[in-house]
Amino acid sequence: MGTGAALSYVNNLRMFVRVLELGSMSAAARDQRTSPAVASARVADLERHLGVRLFNRTTRRLQPTENGRLFYDGARRVIEAIDEAEAAVMASTRNLKGSIFLAAPLGIGRRFIAPHVPAFKDEFPQIDLRLRLSDRRIDVVAEGLDMAFHLGQLEDSNLKLRVVADCPRLLCASPGYVARRGDPEDGEALVRDRHDCLNLRFPGAREFQWTLSTPDGPRRYEIAGPFETDDGDVLTNWALDGRGIVLKPLFEVAEHLRDGRLVPVARTTPPLSVQLSCLTQDRRLMDPKIRAFTDFIVARCRTDLARATETARGFLPGAR
Repeated sequence: MGTGAALSYVNNLRMFVRVLELGSMSAAARDQRTSPAVASARVADLERHLGVRLFNRTTRRLQPTENGRLFYDGARRVIEAIDEAEAAVMASTRNLKGSIFLAAPLGIGRRFIAPHVPAFKDEFPQIDLRLRLSDRRIDVVAEGLDMAFHLGQLEDSNLKLRVVADCPRLLCASPGYVARRGDPEDGEALVRDRHDCLNLRFPGAREFQWTLSTPDGPRRYEIAGPFETDDGDVLTNWALDGRGIVLKPLFEVAEHLRDGRLVPVARTTPPLSVQLSCLTQDRRLMDPKIRAFTDFIVARCRTDLARATETARGFLPGAR
């Protein structure tokens, strides 16, 4: 088998493995940065080579045949061995190259990720960064991402998690809003007095409730308000305009708190802190370019987050 044919066969194996793991040609195609047509052609080519059918195709989902399940274990071991060998060579020569596809929430991405991308590119000129910013929930596997930053409590996941930092949060509003509507003492007053709560909402979001700390432990409060959006920075701007109360990580509003444009409210029942985490598919942890970028960006995120919040910690509930 010539070099070209060998590379083609390896690509076919990679595609077969990802199709079986993800359950569809389109998801596997996104994962491998190609089109569904190419994904289907690669699997068909592998089936012709083996002389067996690897999948039973239906209109809704691909199901592996018995031969497909048998072939999967061996194919995955081959791919893992090749990836480990390539990673060892690249790590030893620092000849890192390729593309990294990552996602981050808008506030995190704008403040702590994007500013450092050029410096990483300067250090590793053969690596390209593809950064997607969105406050909606990201499916790392289905969307073919190498890594994603997540702010909040992570539900059950097969992804590898690296904690970047704990992020304290608070409820705040503009002085004008407080003068007009009052400062709710706690979560009970927040609901009882029908305060305007500015809500982060996107398809599948569960933020119609705010979980606040009480003497009896965390409690969920049903909140409501006239404004909602899927962009956290828009919520901040509405709060600055006196339109309601917003629940925010301290780093996002620290400057406005120091300037007096926002003030803490409901301080006796503050929101829980959340974790900023970096999520990576398990199989991509061996990729040296992913490890290099993760180490690079996590260190800088921690430094920037500490700097952004340190001078505003006095505004947190319980601070003196």
